[in-house]
Amino acid sequence: MALREVVKVPAPVLRRRAQKVTEFGPELQTLVDDMIETMRAEPGVGLAAPQVGVPLRVIVVEYGDDEDETIPPKLFTVINPEFSRASPELVSGTEGCLSIPGFVGDVDRHESLTVKGFNRRGQAVSIKANGWLARIFQHEVDHLDGVLFVDRDEKVWRVDEQTTQVSIVDNESP
Repeated sequence: MALREVVKVPAPVLRRRAQKVTEFGPELQTLVDDMIETMRAEPGVGLAAPQVGVPLRVIVVEYGDDEDETIPPKLFTVINPEFSRASPELVSGTEGCLSIPGFVGDVDRHESLTVKGFNRRGQAVSIKANGWLARIFQHEVDHLDGVLFVDRDEKVWRVDEQTTQVSIVDNESP
């Protein structure tokens, strides 16, 4: 396993639709292992292959229970993810992105959904996600379609981590 560099805006790979995975061989296994290590080192709760410069439809998500920290986080790897069901209810929440450091914004996302795709070995998976887990999956799948969270919000906040100062950035995409 190796850490990979997280690409930042305006890297062109972040704005392109990623290609479907057709081979589940050693190269994919290395990519998945590297993405997990990179996500944890950043630290993040999700990472899409385009964020490490690879234009493939691969995401990793690791999310724990906010209410019970004794439960270890669950790791998900989904290849060629698609949403088979999404609730009509939308919920606003604040998001940030490893590829857009220093910015956050409020984004409306489906409250719950079902993600279908394949695990790293090519076996079909179906994941029912609610709340923040559903939000993370939507954020990461957006990356596979060349969409960034700043595209879904009219107001974005610049966060200065040194001073914790927050300022609104209108109609400006980082």
